[in-house]
Amino acid sequence: MVTDLTRLPLRGKQGAFHVIVESPRGSTLKLKYDTALKAFSLSRPLPRGLSYPFDWGFIPSTQGPDGDPLDAMVYWDDASFPGVVLPCRALGVLQVEQNTGDGGRERNDRILAVPITPSRAGHLTDYQQLPQREREELEHFFLAAVRFEDKDARILGWEGPEGAERMLRQHARTEE
Repeated sequence: MVTDLTRLPLRGKQGAFHVIVESPRGSTLKLKYDTALKAFSLSRPLPRGLSYPFDWGFIPSTQGPDGDPLDAMVYWDDASFPGVVLPCRALGVLQVEQNTGDGGRERNDRILAVPITPSRAGHLTDYQQLPQREREELEHFFLAAVRFEDKDARILGWEGPEGAERMLRQHARTEE
C-alpha cells in the first residue's frame, strides 16, 4: 500500500506543522505530488536561469482556495529531496493573487516557514526579520516562476506568523 502524502497529519511534535518537499532548493523543475499516482511528477520546468531558492512544497491535510494543499517555502540553507517531511513553524505569508482557469481571480498565498530542527535560520520568528532585499527577491522569484503560465500573478503583501497560523486553521481539511 502506498501512502497518500496529502493525508499525512498537519501537525507533529511540539505543535510544528509538516511541509512535504516537492521541489528542493536548487531545482530547475517544478515537481508536483500527484495524488492519483501517489508519486511526484513533473509539473513544468522553471523559466531558463531560475531555480528554487529554498525547499518548496505543501502542507498536508490542508486545502487552499485553488483546491490544492497550502503552499510553503522552507527558509533554510540546506536542500532536501522530494517527499521529505520537514517539521516547521511559520515566519509569515506572502499574499498572492492570480488568474483561475475560468477567467476569475483567486488567492494562492505561500507560507514562509523555518524547520524546528536547529538551523542557521532557527533564531528567526517573523518574516520582517529577513532583510528587505531578501523579501523582494522572494517576491520576484514567485512572479518570475509563473511568468509564462498565464497566471498574471500579483503580490498583495506580507502577513506575519499569526496570519500563517490562521490560514492553517481555516484551511485544515477535515476527514470525509
